[in-house]
Amino acid sequence: MSFLRTFLNESDIIHPPGFYIIGFQTFPFISVYFIFLAFVYVVTVLFNSLVICIIVFNRCLHTPKFLAVANLAVIDVILNTCTIPGMIKIFLVKDNFVPFNLCLVQMFVYYMFGTLESYALAILAYDRLIAICFPLRHNSINTLQSMSCIVGISWSFSLGVIAFSTGIMTQLSFCNSVRVFSYFCDYAPVFRLACNDFTMQWSVATLLTFLLLVGPFIFILLSYISILVTVFRMKSLDSRVKALATCIEHLILVAVFYIPLITIFTVGFYLRLIDPDQRVLSLSLASCLPPCINPIVYSLKTKEIKVRALALVRKNTIGTDLRKSKPQRGK
Repeated sequence: MSFLRTFLNESDIIHPPGFYIIGFQTFPFISVYFIFLAFVYVVTVLFNSLVICIIVFNRCLHTPKFLAVANLAVIDVILNTCTIPGMIKIFLVKDNFVPFNLCLVQMFVYYMFGTLESYALAILAYDRLIAICFPLRHNSINTLQSMSCIVGISWSFSLGVIAFSTGIMTQLSFCNSVRVFSYFCDYAPVFRLACNDFTMQWSVATLLTFLLLVGPFIFILLSYISILVTVFRMKSLDSRVKALATCIEHLILVAVFYIPLITIFTVGFYLRLIDPDQRVLSLSLASCLPPCINPIVYSLKTKEIKVRALALVRKNTIGTDLRKSKPQRGK
């Protein structure tokens, strides 16, 4: 196999033509799992696209809250698009080779939008925090302009840190194995294949795990502690129940996204106590399911979106019935 050699810091850096993704080769009933993933991807694209369209084409939904919801929906679609089609392609075509540059692109896109997913959930927690803890100042604090700035900063910051962490992968030499035991070009499984020192990459991965995953999770926990304190200071029981009811769906999203990922990264990446096969399966489920569940549990159950989604369905149904009831000419 021929290798591409570059010169960096007075040392030879060996980049292979690509990597072989071998994460699912030993799984039993793998065909059933990929059928399930195809279903997950279709649901992800359909329901998140529906949410995006409803928000974009209804001016009354152009508010800070629904900007955050649309942001999450866009992230969900791209996050699953960067992994599930590639996984299904490997299964159907039996071609698990990924060129080196494409591997870095996939790595960048996955971790950027995984990071954005984490920040998007934190942004939704911020929206709930302002709405419940500062109800009289909610419209002045949480404006469309301020929410746009928060979303823009999260995208810019994620782009910068993930571009840096992906870029330093080019300083590694891969002169032995090029078999990546994962379901995509995963960061840690790839840098562990290097035959030179990968201390920098390991340190960056550790720092970013806390900065991009644990950090937003701690912010969400602190936000809900503040929310609970405010709620239990309310005199009316109905007000308490109503305030907490607006948080249930978001808490489900937080639990579905953070708990599996933090467990997998802690037990698998640092403690090495999880079986590699189980890590691949668990990480793929933990990454692919939240973008599918988010619009069903949160977005489409939001009253404003639910009303407009039902109105859209009724409008299409009535239009279809009218077309069928019209007498056809010439008969």
